[in-house]
Amino acid sequence: MIRLLAFLIVVFALGLGFAWLADRPGDMVVTVSGYQYQVSLMVAAVAVVAVVAAVMIFWWLLKSLWNSPYTISRYFRVRRRDRGYQALSTGMIAAGAGDGALARKKTKEAAKLIRSDQEPLIHLLEAQASLLEGDHEGARQKFESMLDDPEMRLLGLRGLYLEAERLGDRNAARHYAGRAAVMAPQLAWAAESTLEELTARGDWDGALKLVDAQKSTRQIERDAANRRRAVLLTAKAQALADSDPTAARTAAIEANRLRPDFAPAAVAAAAALFKQNDVRKGSKILEAAWKAEPHPEIAELYTHARPGDAVLDRLNRAKKLQEMKKNHAESSMTVARAALDALDFSTARREAEAAIRMDRREGAYLLLADIEEADTGDQGKVRQLLSRAVRAPRDPAWVADGVVSERWAPVSPVTGRLDAFEWRAPMERLGQLIDSHDDAPASAVPVIEALAKPVSERPVEVIDDAGPGAPAGKDAETHEDDVRPITAAAFAEVPTNAEAVEPAEELARLPDDPGVDPDEEAEKSPRRFRLF
Repeated sequence: MIRLLAFLIVVFALGLGFAWLADRPGDMVVTVSGYQYQVSLMVAAVAVVAVVAAVMIFWWLLKSLWNSPYTISRYFRVRRRDRGYQALSTGMIAAGAGDGALARKKTKEAAKLIRSDQEPLIHLLEAQASLLEGDHEGARQKFESMLDDPEMRLLGLRGLYLEAERLGDRNAARHYAGRAAVMAPQLAWAAESTLEELTARGDWDGALKLVDAQKSTRQIERDAANRRRAVLLTAKAQALADSDPTAARTAAIEANRLRPDFAPAAVAAAAALFKQNDVRKGSKILEAAWKAEPHPEIAELYTHARPGDAVLDRLNRAKKLQEMKKNHAESSMTVARAALDALDFSTARREAEAAIRMDRREGAYLLLADIEEADTGDQGKVRQLLSRAVRAPRDPAWVADGVVSERWAPVSPVTGRLDAFEWRAPMERLGQLIDSHDDAPASAVPVIEALAKPVSERPVEVIDDAGPGAPAGKDAETHEDDVRPITAAAFAEVPTNAEAVEPAEELARLPDDPGVDPDEEAEKSPRRFRLF
């Protein structure tokens, strides 16, 4: 657009000049060797312009003739380069599609048409073709050769990192990721692998600096960065708890500030404060975490905040926790443990039974068994409770990548992933139920299939005075073939959690409703419905 405007301005100026000369007639006399040449100003101006144009045209023709060999070679070179880039593009598409033969063919074609020092992508295409052909050693050598080129160094480190991950060599993978993270901190894969390496070594300060760098470069969101910082600070506080209590306290308090609902951070901060006799502040931290989510470690540390307290004092502190989080199984179990230590068996039994009604799990039955043995010594009742505990769902624990741990850890012992542990109930018994389908006897298969279905889809067996096998009316006679009797032998062969299957009306009770004990109700009622 600018060139067009400039051309129009020049043409307009020339037109104005010729018009000005046309309006002012005159002659121009030129004397050469005694001869005089007289022409008008218009003719002289036209002649000057024609001479200038002729000189310019002559110079252009001379320059074009002089540069013609370079121009011709440049034309063929550009054509050759275009063909090379076309082959390179086709090869990259073939490598992405998994066509190793076509990728290798186009690699050779591109290497002939384009110099590899001019186009580094040829090295990448060659390495990808080697990987598709299964030549991992050749690909590794190609990635190593990329380290000498500053432009290709990060790509070479990425390739070597992936090869080390494929071979399971974590040390080599973290080494390459560390070199890449130093050169380019914004690379997510390098930063994550370096973070795993730092946490595996216990370099919590280095890991915190790396998380801050990720946050500043906006690799991760603010909430994710705060969560990681809380985990790392908690791990640092646990590591310095004995050697440097002051630094441990500072780290734990900051972790608790970032995540007030994170139980390990609250426990670490409160423990550090209790060591320095700051019971009041530590108790407030535990109370805030308990209100967010009750946790047995919080309850244990809170009730034993003062080592010299009597058992009744600990019971009162447990009841204080219960007031903060009512109608929760963990609250009832905390009071039951404290009441058992205080030999208040009636309170302990009442709270343990309430915990069972709210959450039937292994720990609640074991606690009730301890209470029964300490109070009455009835071994029959104790064995009954222990058998229920064996079949009950397991208590929540710290689980990460299939590993169940009683204590929280900052990284997974299997993969080394940061913040992998979750507080939840393990699923091993459900897995046993599903896995036992193939190995179970034929008579037990219907029971396993029925227990694996949702409650709403499980068949119902009507039991009356005539026995479990007798029909219960006209409808029972109509669907006699659809009802399969469940024998005691078949039910005993099923390795499953029978106590977890409760009547539908049991699920409808409120958590704080004590209700009726299922065993007593079964003894009083001659007729009931059982859901499988």
